[in-house]
Amino acid sequence: MRLPDEFGQRAKSFAAGTIRRFVNLPKQRDEVQILGKQLLRSGTSVAAHVREASRARSEAEFISKLGGATQEADESSLWLELSREECGISSHLTQPLEKESSELIAIFTTMIKKTKLKGEN
Repeated sequence: MRLPDEFGQRAKSFAAGTIRRFVNLPKQRDEVQILGKQLLRSGTSVAAHVREASRARSEAEFISKLGGATQEADESSLWLELSREECGISSHLTQPLEKESSELIAIFTTMIKKTKLKGEN
């Protein structure tokens, strides 16, 4: 299965945004660094799953990899919310990534549903 290049690039841009967010977090606060490392792991994993999905050998593998990307994007959203709500990270720093995470989840979910429907026909 092949994903459009722009879709892979969008997932990679999300990963890059999470890297930039982590690098710019306050270093002196342990709780912020812990959440930041969680965000770094899940945010970059979104792009890895999308890349794996683009190389899937079957529809089942494609669905599985996009499902993993969905989970990682949702987890990223949680770490962003917690960093904003509990650690005082400004919403103007988290909102763009939170918005992109929600949009990616919606896209992944739609792609999974369409692939499943195609397989049923």
